[in-house]
Amino acid sequence: MANPLSVCIITCNEEANLPRCVASVGFADEIVVVDSGSTDRTVALAVEAGCRVIDQPFLGYAAQKNMAVQAASHQWVLCLDADEWLLPGAEAVIRQALATHRPEVAGYALKRHTYYLGDWVNHGGWWPEYRLRLYDRQRGEWVGDSIHEDVEVQGAVARLDVEVGHFSFRDIAHHLNKINTYTSMRAQHWHAQDHASAGWLQLIGRPLWRFCRMFLFRGGWREGQRGFIIASIVAFYVFTKYAKLWELQHGQGQGKGPDVPVWDAVSDARVRNGNAMIK
Repeated sequence: MANPLSVCIITCNEEANLPRCVASVGFADEIVVVDSGSTDRTVALAVEAGCRVIDQPFLGYAAQKNMAVQAASHQWVLCLDADEWLLPGAEAVIRQALATHRPEVAGYALKRHTYYLGDWVNHGGWWPEYRLRLYDRQRGEWVGDSIHEDVEVQGAVARLDVEVGHFSFRDIAHHLNKINTYTSMRAQHWHAQDHASAGWLQLIGRPLWRFCRMFLFRGGWREGQRGFIIASIVAFYVFTKYAKLWELQHGQGQGKGPDVPVWDAVSDARVRNGNAMIK
């Protein structure tokens, strides 16, 4: 390989996913794992696999990934999430790209393929899902907010015929748990940034449009009932983040009950005794 390669992975309690990810990039010259306080065997597994492990309290997704990239030893880096892995054939394509890349190319987008509810998702806009993951760290960095992050590079981006497996959701319950976390983070970010109010358009129109775009216009219906479920959950995600924004903007997110008079048994007894004495 003309240019050595560092693989950068951020983790937190990823013992179920990390071995698959690390095994798929064994050809790399270096694997850097930045862990944010795992309480399972993530760190031990990374060390056993020969990774260089760095402990770093979570800084946010973009900042955490930039920290991993800065710790890498080589100019070209491949950034993967722990629930992602390279499918067979990736090594040869990546080696060829790094050996022959044009000077103006600062990064490569890879094809992410999600596995969910028992099979690969091939429609609905989830395949092929190109993500810029292989890049020259001297000309690129991760940018984004508390949830969504992407790589921005100074230079051209080419596409590689490299497939990245993605197993982000174990099941529907796990998916909904992630939605609960991400929608709260998104709503809080919007609220802090004084985002436009969550009106009828956002609460009804945007979820409906997302469902129609995914299920009807982008072929999610080809996945059958599984495609309908996925599109419905994604629409629910859109609805929930705006509903939580509405909650914050209207001051309804404090968990307080209604204002009602509180009955004081001691005072009530004293009043009744006083009334009895008067009589």
